[in-house]
Amino acid sequence: MKFPGPRLSAPVLATVIVVVCIVVAVAAGYWLRAASSTKEPEASITAPVEAIATPPAPPAGNYREIDWQTLLPKGWDPMAPFKGLRLDEMEDNDPRAEIAMDKARKYWQSAPIEPSLDGTAVRLPGYVVSLDGEGEAIREFLLVPYFGACIHVPPPPSNQVVHVRTNRPLQGLRTMDTVWISGTMRVERAETMMGDAGYAMKDAVLAPYQP
Repeated sequence: MKFPGPRLSAPVLATVIVVVCIVVAVAAGYWLRAASSTKEPEASITAPVEAIATPPAPPAGNYREIDWQTLLPKGWDPMAPFKGLRLDEMEDNDPRAEIAMDKARKYWQSAPIEPSLDGTAVRLPGYVVSLDGEGEAIREFLLVPYFGACIHVPPPPSNQVVHVRTNRPLQGLRTMDTVWISGTMRVERAETMMGDAGYAMKDAVLAPYQP
């Protein structure tokens, strides 16, 4: 992708990518459906349906279906660290961008959560980021709202990450596969090697993503 103006350094470019992802996420509210319309070979579920949907998911009506914007507390602005900055116009190694990126990381790590979700039975779609290692049966992962999060770009704000555990290992599930998770959402922070999470779901039921 080419940006107009001066060439961006890797840290600045990474920041721009994250900012763009978050802007799209907050504005759209349900950006996974838009992302699923583009054909990303890595984002499709390649495992057999039986492997991911076992045990069978209860009817969707038993859960409150939510989108990622629901996880954001009212009034919280994920773009606050970038107020007044034009990242796309900054030159390489601009100290303002470096400072803003460091500030944003700390700001997003301590992002506030929506307390009303604690203990709520919900259903949420997202992308898998394995915490068990690729090629292994997965039973612990992060669910993130957009493709590439925690992999190609810095992690999203912690209130846009769910730490998921299943009640049994799941074969054939890979990082950046798209799934529905169903279960009881908990307000529970976790620090992982792939990013910090502000929410958790234990004994989650998984099913392949379908709009």
